[in-house]
Amino acid sequence: MDMLEKERIKTLNNRLIKDRKYVLYWMQAAQRAEYNHALEYAINRANEAKKPLVVVFCLFPNFPNANARHYHFMLEGLAELQKNLKKRQIQMRISFGNFVKIITETAKDACEVIVDAGYLKFQCQCRLGVAKKLDCRLTEIETNLIVPLETAGEKEEYSARTIRPRINKQLKKFLKKPPQTRCVKSSLSLKFNNSLDVSNPAAVIKKLKIDSSVSRTEFFTGGTSEAKKLLKSFIKNKLAGYGKDSSDPSKDGLSNISPYLHFGQISPVYIALQIQKHGGAGAKAYLEELIIRRELAHNFVYYNYDYDRLKSTAGWAMRTLNFHKRDKRQYIYLLRQLENARTHDEYWNAAQKEMVITGKMHGYMRMYWGKKIIEWSKSPAQAFKTAVYL
Repeated sequence: MDMLEKERIKTLNNRLIKDRKYVLYWMQAAQRAEYNHALEYAINRANEAKKPLVVVFCLFPNFPNANARHYHFMLEGLAELQKNLKKRQIQMRISFGNFVKIITETAKDACEVIVDAGYLKFQCQCRLGVAKKLDCRLTEIETNLIVPLETAGEKEEYSARTIRPRINKQLKKFLKKPPQTRCVKSSLSLKFNNSLDVSNPAAVIKKLKIDSSVSRTEFFTGGTSEAKKLLKSFIKNKLAGYGKDSSDPSKDGLSNISPYLHFGQISPVYIALQIQKHGGAGAKAYLEELIIRRELAHNFVYYNYDYDRLKSTAGWAMRTLNFHKRDKRQYIYLLRQLENARTHDEYWNAAQKEMVITGKMHGYMRMYWGKKIIEWSKSPAQAFKTAVYL
């Protein structure tokens, strides 16, 4: 298929494409209707087969570390997404339950299944688990990174310095808008059972008995349109000074786009293309974070299986931690004291409160926040466990 770079495409099983009712796009990591390579690929596959395209999204009952705050933000985005897909003559079915069962049952009438790529262990295991169960082809498309992960590096990269030239070499090829294609056949008239109405996120959360220990934040509203508003405002008011203001937590110098990137509600390709229209140190600094640093983080979690354990720490860092493990601590705090921002350090408390209240912590303060947890814990292992929990 000429419209999509072959490096973005990976077949996850060796099943044949069937002649059935529709092509199925299992959406998970790329929750948007624009600048979505997986969606455009699926539309093209459906058009070639002269079939409609159906999108299915699964709300997992036990998604790792998820709570009402995450779900509310995501559901706001899904409600908007469902409307945007409808404008493109695509029906989106949203279901809650066992994703393997939902996808395999929906795929019984599918010619083939397309899924967007995920890089965490849980996401990779989900896709491979479904691939084994399907009797039709499952194809994975990379759309949440600018340069496909294995193209940027075939092993774990240990610094921005090593991955930067590999990514920069490929940017011209991959940093471009995916062509948007019209669906030849509509799927809006197809009937499916048990599709959730997500127009009222709070009602859905209550109905599904999702962990409500962390309530929604009033500071961020989910959805692609909200993400684009934030980006537009950032470019107009903050981009020029981003190079120096982004490292000053007392200033409002950040884009605050990361929650939207996390849920795939906005594409890094779209963001980069908008930022590239503006020159200067601010744009250069922002693109370094968006492209090099973000894609380095994805490289780490994909190639380092222990990314969520202390043993993933680099050797030199682990040696330093062990060397200072028995140092006398002036302060030792319990988990609940840290969670409730009850330390002697007003700056650390402010950072923790910002995360609890708004759902996001200033990027520069995250480093300080993490280092202090190490200082105030009995061991590096306990500090790591605390940081992951918080």
